[in-house]
Amino acid sequence: PIAARIDRDAAGASLEPFDMPPDAVAGFTGPYRFLSNFWTSPIAMHGETYPTVEHAFQAAKSIDPADHARVRAAPSPALAKRIGRSLPLRPDWDAARTPVMLALVRRKFARAELAARLLDTGSAPIYELNSWGDQVWGVVPLGGRVRGANRLGRILDYVRSELASEAARR
Repeated sequence: PIAARIDRDAAGASLEPFDMPPDAVAGFTGPYRFLSNFWTSPIAMHGETYPTVEHAFQAAKSIDPADHARVRAAPSPALAKRIGRSLPLRPDWDAARTPVMLALVRRKFARAELAARLLDTGSAPIYELNSWGDQVWGVVPLGGRVRGANRLGRILDYVRSELASEAARR
């Protein structure tokens, strides 16, 4: 399955700094803000609707419905993330986190408007370039280079390829 391949590729990614490809979508700001998990885009999960992918992802860390409700009610994705960091993790979280993120990103980009915007990025590689040090889901700048596994960027690249394949079949 794709989530396992993303995990395998990310685990095998060199943690050595590398040059960002010149055609890359490097960061989720400006016209690419919609790629962020903080983008307001209601996401259904376990019979409830979460305001953002970030809210849903953070809630998925726990098996406790009370934790889910607390994360869902967070007034911002940043607060949802903070709450999620304090939750007791479900026992299978290490194995589940990438498949969960893939499922949530697919749901987000099932919306025609967001799918079209993702497809408009063409074939540019997508990197979640960030300043908060996340080298698991994104990459961080190191001088003129970057370092990180970029799992979220890989997921976005994959979902874009799925959408392009669907569009080509129509």
